[in-house]
Amino acid sequence: MNSNIWRIIIAILGAAFTALLLWATVRGDFMAEGAALITMPWGRVSLADLYLGFVLYALAVWVIEPSVKGRLFWALPVFILGNVWSALWVVVRWKVIRERVSRH
Repeated sequence: MNSNIWRIIIAILGAAFTALLLWATVRGDFMAEGAALITMPWGRVSLADLYLGFVLYALAVWVIEPSVKGRLFWALPVFILGNVWSALWVVVRWKVIRERVSRH
């Protein structure tokens, strides 16, 4: 599949997820629902899985980004903004990611 098609797909998925986040912000109670989530075993597993993914993403950013400033800019916000931020990074840096991966 064409490289630009992947960028477009990731951008669409990121935009859809952003819309879902906005909907949940308007409709839900983040604190109450989060408190309920961490009382359940699978809720804890899901949160641990989510943050493991954030750490793995941050490690990938650390390998791909050439400067410490860029690494910090792209890696740290994911722990607050979530995967909307990682989707944005993939869309913005797709060409560089492909170049780095294809060299190995």
